[in-house]
Amino acid sequence: MALQCGIVGLPNVGKSTLFNCLSSAKAQAANFPFCTIEPNVGVITVPDERLNRLAELVHPGRIVPATVEIVDIAGLVKGASKGEGLGNKFLGNIRECDAIIHVLRCFDDDNVTHVDGSVNPVRDKEIIDTELQIKDLETIEQRIQKVEKQATTGGDKQAKLQLDVLRKYHEALIKGESARTVTFDSKDEQRAAHDLFLLTAKPVLYVCNVDEGSAVTGNAYVDAVREAVKNEPAEVMVLAAKTEADIAELDSYEDRQMFLEEVGLQESGVNRLIKAAFKLLNLETFITAGEMEVKAWTYRKGWKAPQCAGVIHTDFERGFIRAEVIKYDDYIHYGSEAAVREAGKMGVEGKDYVVQDGDIMHFRFNV
Repeated sequence: MALQCGIVGLPNVGKSTLFNCLSSAKAQAANFPFCTIEPNVGVITVPDERLNRLAELVHPGRIVPATVEIVDIAGLVKGASKGEGLGNKFLGNIRECDAIIHVLRCFDDDNVTHVDGSVNPVRDKEIIDTELQIKDLETIEQRIQKVEKQATTGGDKQAKLQLDVLRKYHEALIKGESARTVTFDSKDEQRAAHDLFLLTAKPVLYVCNVDEGSAVTGNAYVDAVREAVKNEPAEVMVLAAKTEADIAELDSYEDRQMFLEEVGLQESGVNRLIKAAFKLLNLETFITAGEMEVKAWTYRKGWKAPQCAGVIHTDFERGFIRAEVIKYDDYIHYGSEAAVREAGKMGVEGKDYVVQDGDIMHFRFNV
């Protein structure tokens, strides 16, 4: 399931440094705008301690974690919606992503140039928001021109539905609000809204890039960001990219843990960010556990058993009969699949079962 999170932000806010921490695909990091021109793509392993604990019981040949794709996109500047800087390429790259990680500079450093001359993460956020909103507004106005006549004079019910959705988006964008702030009740409206692929409708995670001393508690810049986004359906995360880069250079797990403890962190910001990106994409994992492998399989939250079976193989979905389900906590408690069966803790589920994150699954099918 190749879904992507795009890392965006103004130039020199720490996007490429953060990407380098996340991925073995090293992006160029330098103190000048437009250092990143072509988007760098990294396939990132999603940390999941559940797999290691299951492997201790099952002793598989290998462990296969879930992955998520992270894209480092060129820095945007004011006027991108009109093609300034690398605007058109930037906007095109965002459109191809499924969610946005928006990096905001929340640290002072005279040695790192700010494209606008001073550190102000709320202003920086609004610059990118405005450019994306302008582009979405252009899209909406063009679509309104196309469907308005059909909806008002032609009696086309689908066109009327589309026009209602477009007008709701138009009203929000005109006020300087992103499309993600608009909600729709009916599934038909939600489908029509999704089909527009608006830039500001994508889910967003704001990452406040701070200095090492602010990695645990945040700072005044972070407080300002939280206040600015309090009415948005968005998450805010605090992370010190330079510190994470230093941690990534350490070879051993013990050294990395010692470094984290010295800073005052229980878990690296990179791990927290990867998990947050996975959640941002509305993804969860079910697990298969056997002698060959313990593997995490990625699915969309809310999927039912046959759809999840199809993640393994299309034949599993086509010929689905039932799913045998063990809850992760039960597997750990009883120590083996056989013991879970004996205890009567294995569930047998049909086509309407909504798979839960961490379910250990075995599918029965016949084609």
